[in-house]
Amino acid sequence: MPDARRAGTTTPSRRWTGPVLWASFLAVAVASAFQALRRPGYDRLADLQVYLGAIDAVRHGQPLYDYAAANGDPFTYPPFALLVLWPAGWLTEPAARVVWLAATVLAVAALAMAGAVRWPGRVPGRRRVLAALIALVLIVSAPVQSDLRMGQVSLFVVLLTLVDALELVPPRWRGLLVGIAGAIKLTPLLFVPYYWVSGRRRDAARALAGFAGASLIGLLVLPGDSLRYWLSAVFTTSRIGDLASLGNQSVQGMLIRAGLPLRALPLVWLVLVALICAVALWRAGGLARAGRRTEAGVLIGCATVAASPVSWTHHQVWTVLAAMLLIGGGRPVRRTAGAFLLVAMILSVGNVAAWLIPGSTAVFLFDNARALGAVAVCCAGFGAAATAVRARPDTAPIGGAGKVARSPWAAAVAVAATLVVGAAIFTVMPLPARSDPALRAYTQADFDAGRLPSGDQQGFTCPADSCDDLTFGGQLPLNYSVGYDGSTSSITGAVDPERIARLVYLAAPGAAQFTVPVFQYSDHRWGFALQATTSWYAHLRGYDRQGRLVISTGGKFQT
Repeated sequence: MPDARRAGTTTPSRRWTGPVLWASFLAVAVASAFQALRRPGYDRLADLQVYLGAIDAVRHGQPLYDYAAANGDPFTYPPFALLVLWPAGWLTEPAARVVWLAATVLAVAALAMAGAVRWPGRVPGRRRVLAALIALVLIVSAPVQSDLRMGQVSLFVVLLTLVDALELVPPRWRGLLVGIAGAIKLTPLLFVPYYWVSGRRRDAARALAGFAGASLIGLLVLPGDSLRYWLSAVFTTSRIGDLASLGNQSVQGMLIRAGLPLRALPLVWLVLVALICAVALWRAGGLARAGRRTEAGVLIGCATVAASPVSWTHHQVWTVLAAMLLIGGGRPVRRTAGAFLLVAMILSVGNVAAWLIPGSTAVFLFDNARALGAVAVCCAGFGAAATAVRARPDTAPIGGAGKVARSPWAAAVAVAATLVVGAAIFTVMPLPARSDPALRAYTQADFDAGRLPSGDQQGFTCPADSCDDLTFGGQLPLNYSVGYDGSTSSITGAVDPERIARLVYLAAPGAAQFTVPVFQYSDHRWGFALQATTSWYAHLRGYDRQGRLVISTGGKFQT
């Protein structure tokens, strides 16, 4: 029997591979959309609720950046984004949810097909199967699941940017999609310098023109909102949400969770971001000149995830694509790294680590695996660390592997940059016996003078309707709530002094114990209050008069 590959035919098993993968993709998509629609009303496609609410508010003459949804979330994108989203306001909210979910699923499929067209290496006759596989991996990943659950616009921004970066549009229009994507969400603007260093200078100019034109449209239609955004709102990152949250897998989010002093945070963050972006642009330029446009574009996308002040889970689609490219890289080390990164992009490896090695500082690494993975891709991914920015004349066409000129100093520069970034990040980790430098505990005098972090002297004690039922009713000797004001965490609560004689706080696993003073805030009621840079890795422990442990938080505080 002749070999099917030599005869140019397809075996029956391979003939069904594509349809089976697409059917699996559709099944996961439908199940995910169904689950998103079943969520409680306040959390059902919450970001889409913000978009629709902002559209309605502007229609009724309300300033765009004064609007906040029922859950407190404001509109955080440039005014042009609202104009792009405006047609969604023509639908009822139930209809808008269904249309949005369907459009998101189609965007995932389009993103997979675009990636398959320019996927590196030779995939003769297998592009459709590859597209189905990419789509299936994307739909099960945490970023796309977050996009579906939240009703987010991020996936559409990634699609516009990738299609443009892979040159899948006519030459005269290349760059415009990046400019439009940047006017919707600012992070794609990093592709402008990438186009410049990779020799696509006309595309860079068109991207800037597209961004300026779209922003001008926003200024003409919404002049007051545009001025307010570009002069003030764009600089107020606290409007975006709790930057210390683990959902924020940017370098800045990681530094905040590590307890970096607030006075040092801006400078350290700017230096790291400048270094990461410089290395990413240098390496992406070499990849692009070698004809490896897919890897170059995804690398810059990972740089936007790492460098942005906030990179929520739904922003991290680029990192999923990077993991798949690494798995297909051919070398065992690269495949292993890609497999781990892909697992981190699908599962919460931090929760697994906290269960397997509770109390270990290594949990910090796993909790920040997505941020560290994005940084690693920028500095060492796709095997281009030793490539020079000049390709040989026999460079392969777009999408091919290509041969790259090598330089003796290139590897040293790339490795040194990677080590510097890694050392800077690890330097500010919550190491054993290290306490939060911003930690402050409040005393009876602070309470009497009204200096508690929440500013509320009566309702600060706990999130429940009545602290008595939980704290003094025999169930819990300790209760607390956690707040965040965009820069620091505040922990306030109530204790039963008959059961807890000593209350201690640990800023991170292995950190030195810090005794928390307890004060009387009303008749027969005792409480405490403290402030910290971050409380994600903190523990509270209460001991009785015999020094025995009565209660412990047993895990991370939720801000």
